[in-house]
Amino acid sequence: MVFNYGYLTWEWTERLRGYTYPLIFASIYKILHLLGKDRVQLLIWIPRLAQALLSAIADIRLYSLMKQLENQQMARWVFFCQLCSWFTWYCCTRTLTNTMETVLTIIALFYYPLEGSKSMNSVKYSSLVALAFIIRPTAIIPWIPLVFRHFWQEQKKLDLILHQFLPIGFVILSLSLIIDRIFFGQWTLVQYNFLKFNVLQNLGTFYGSHPWHWYFSQGFPAVLGTHLPFFIHGCFLAPKRYRILLVTVLWTLLVYSMLSHKEFRFIYPVLPFCMVFCGYSLNHLKMWKKPALSFLFLSNMLLALYTGLVHQRGTLDVMTHIQELCYNKPNKSSASVFIMMPCHSTPYYSHVHYPLPMRFLQCPPDLTGKRQYLDEADTFYLNPLNWLDKEFHNDSTLPTHLIIFSVLEEEISAFLISSNYERTAVFFHTHLPEGRTGSHIHVYERKLEGTLNRR
Repeated sequence: MVFNYGYLTWEWTERLRGYTYPLIFASIYKILHLLGKDRVQLLIWIPRLAQALLSAIADIRLYSLMKQLENQQMARWVFFCQLCSWFTWYCCTRTLTNTMETVLTIIALFYYPLEGSKSMNSVKYSSLVALAFIIRPTAIIPWIPLVFRHFWQEQKKLDLILHQFLPIGFVILSLSLIIDRIFFGQWTLVQYNFLKFNVLQNLGTFYGSHPWHWYFSQGFPAVLGTHLPFFIHGCFLAPKRYRILLVTVLWTLLVYSMLSHKEFRFIYPVLPFCMVFCGYSLNHLKMWKKPALSFLFLSNMLLALYTGLVHQRGTLDVMTHIQELCYNKPNKSSASVFIMMPCHSTPYYSHVHYPLPMRFLQCPPDLTGKRQYLDEADTFYLNPLNWLDKEFHNDSTLPTHLIIFSVLEEEISAFLISSNYERTAVFFHTHLPEGRTGSHIHVYERKLEGTLNRR
């Protein structure tokens, strides 16, 4: 959108993604570009900082809401629970549509007509919900029980629909259509395409499926972590007016349980709802309050720091190495990189900021209905040596650099030796390797003369 090079995944060619959310970061990139400040580190860090700022605004809104509904002490406990949640730390700075969906959901809840709220504003909350829907259509799921409750309690039901919901929905959807028309070059309703693919056709199962109970047995407990006993305790203590928040959490888990493809991040938007109940639990504790606070803080911080700074860090570290390849070498124009890992293991051009020829093993789903369909990554991993021999039958087509997980090294060692590749860098990735993902990442560089010197 800004630098006229890069890579678009299949979701963009199939128009499952809208440009509204990326436009925020593209605008920042454009400003940096116009100022001549578009250094690669700024391109990496500013989107994270922008998302962090938005997440911080949402957290403050949650605190303000609880202060209105209860008191400052209660608000502080909810705020504490929100701020020390390991999963909040893990997600809140990531430029995922789920993160923005969560931000908009919290801010919308601030304006939602909850009993005791002094900031209720139907226009503002419905505008934010509509915007969340535009960015990620499944954002509507948690809001179905909330909007239904509002409609049920509203005296002027027709006015609510005709003078608020419909006009706001029309304006926000029109804005989305215009933005997508500009960038796709034709009228596209990406929200319909998204729902059709993920819900109606359930093609998300291509990326993995879990049993129906996964969110209840694994997903939700893992996301809540050590907050779980406090959440359960708080459910019994919270006043009746918060029952709608609990209903929203259960409803969201049930709806997502009906879809085969499940991920932890999908239920991130209801995590702040859970913190309200955790806050009630902490507020109620007397004798065990200090040990409970210490336990929550330490257990979550250790997990947040490990998952945020250590676990699976190699795929980011290796991109720093690729940056150096681009900016520190005089013959960078001849360099090329092939990432032989499970698809989308690493970031891409935003972390390099140079039109370096790069390639990775692709994994688009089958949209034609073929049986026994295998994507490029699956085909490669069936027989890596055979795939490489067919793909690079001519030495002139070989990339100058290969990036692989350590588990693949032994299997393709014959290819590496015969093609004169030498291992030049090793990066730690994870303490928990599994399947195609190794504990370390190896970078190989092709030497035009000499033999492979394994280090």
